[in-house]
Amino acid sequence: MTHKLPPSWSLPETIKQRFGERSAGKQRAMEAEGHLLLVLHHAPQPHQRDRKIVFFWRKPDGSWEASIGKKGLQPLNKHIKAYNQAEIELQQQYENAQDAEDYFTLLEEMIALRRASKNLHMTLQTAREEIPQDRDIIDLRDWAYEIERSLDLLYENTKNALDFRIAQRAEEQTRLSLKSVESGNRLNILAAIFLPLTALASVFGMNLNSGLEENAILSFWSIFFLGMVFGFFVFRWVTRGRWW
Repeated sequence: MTHKLPPSWSLPETIKQRFGERSAGKQRAMEAEGHLLLVLHHAPQPHQRDRKIVFFWRKPDGSWEASIGKKGLQPLNKHIKAYNQAEIELQQQYENAQDAEDYFTLLEEMIALRRASKNLHMTLQTAREEIPQDRDIIDLRDWAYEIERSLDLLYENTKNALDFRIAQRAEEQTRLSLKSVESGNRLNILAAIFLPLTALASVFGMNLNSGLEENAILSFWSIFFLGMVFGFFVFRWVTRGRWW
């Protein structure tokens, strides 16, 4: 990111000497001999690591210049409006979020903008203290505060919504686990009842005369049908915990 002041700006040396060679540093306001210099960052985009810097110079006569080559207060208004627009887009994204992944993505995208807006407000507050008689700076400071406060509220709402979704998912998993344990217990009961019978049938073959050997085929299907009905009720008991 660029950090060089426009060479045509006649700023006091006390201000120029506060810049290093590597970068312009954090957002801040510097005042000397009636000159006010604002070092501001553009509203960061999601996952943007580098910060684009823009300088705003207020001369002792109250006129403004921006390092982007424009004069007047309009460039500074436009700069803050970009933060406001980014905050509005995040609000819309919050309203459209539906699951935990959406809220987590929103939190990630919000971090950089929230931090930058906080520093923007602090910078304009410092400017307000350095030039207390400038009403325009007061209005810009208040605007930046509103953006910062909105982002703080949005962050808290998003975090609470994410925590609620996680707790809701954990509660659903716990409920499903309890149902599985209950079904497992009922299956164990069935196994305890029928396993000895199965073992005995395997050992002795259960080849006993029942008196039904000579009956019509209808008897076989009747017993088969009753077994299916009994199996249906047993299935409902195992899966739902009740016969009906």
